[in-house]
Amino acid sequence: MKSQMDAALVPLILSGGSGTRLWPMSREQTPKQFLALVTQLSLLQETLQRARSVGPFVERPLIVCNEAHRFLVAEQARAIALEPRAVVLEPAGRNTAPAVAAGALLASSFATDPLLLVLPADHVLLDTAAFAAAVRVGIAAARDGRLVTFGVVPDKPETGYGYIAGGAERGGWFDVERFVEKPDLRTAQSYVDSGRYYWNSGMFLFSASTFLRELDAHAPAMLDACKRAVAHAVVDADFTRLGQEFLESPSNSIDYAVMEKTTRAAVVPLSAGWSDVGSWPALHDVLPKDANGNVAVGDVLLERCTRSYFASSGRTVAAIGLDDVVVVETKDAVLVMAREQAQDVKKIVEALKRRDKG
Repeated sequence: MKSQMDAALVPLILSGGSGTRLWPMSREQTPKQFLALVTQLSLLQETLQRARSVGPFVERPLIVCNEAHRFLVAEQARAIALEPRAVVLEPAGRNTAPAVAAGALLASSFATDPLLLVLPADHVLLDTAAFAAAVRVGIAAARDGRLVTFGVVPDKPETGYGYIAGGAERGGWFDVERFVEKPDLRTAQSYVDSGRYYWNSGMFLFSASTFLRELDAHAPAMLDACKRAVAHAVVDADFTRLGQEFLESPSNSIDYAVMEKTTRAAVVPLSAGWSDVGSWPALHDVLPKDANGNVAVGDVLLERCTRSYFASSGRTVAAIGLDDVVVVETKDAVLVMAREQAQDVKKIVEALKRRDKG
């Protein structure tokens, strides 16, 4: 008989992100999860390896993506000798809650009330051992009927993330007191100072039955659409195409649809070098730097530059006397910007789409 810690754990990898803030490297056909931005593996491959590292009880993963990326997903999994249980194709994106609902229903068809480890495919975690340890804590909470979120222990007053307030301690994990939206700088600093708040990582762990029960309580129309989409799914070689009923589901995140409404939310603190690499400065933060705080990727020559990110995919990039900038060269575009303007990259992407050059 399997012990509690050996219970089946199904990684559910969400690979539907677009990564527009990492343009010009991240594009519609090859968004950031398919790029090797930190190591020689893509972020998707790193995520798959990370899930596999948790323990011998980990089942083969389910990967949810869109039709356009199906071959990229299959090829990248094959390149690291990993065969997914299924590559699940959405007829169109409906945010994370319907994707997880479909995954929970599919996982329940081949395992008895499995635990689901929900991981975005485009995050960075530098300390795999710390991640695995946090997952093991989360397993105990999930087996206790909790919906677990992993809260990143903040090391600075970040205004770009939502926060989770921890409540009563339960033995390595905490009740969730509340979720809070992205704060201003002063509020973020007070959260960090309190020691009770965590960054909302967007990673989750819960049993399929607990999640589906809570979804039925708080978003029954979503669950109904997902049940019908799974019932009419078509298996095509390595791919499982959800039925068109998926399009009838409301579009909502796990946080809004379930986690902020349930009374069973729990948070496991995580200190593992996490980043959602949602911008060029965020990528700069997780990469090795020279003595002047610069990251240089590819054929780059620097003179008197500091605290900057430079990347070349082919041509030589030379920079002199620049501070706090981002310069990214690809075969068909060059991005040059001040680091503090990183959130505006999406405006460039939108402008390019209007010009039909996205």
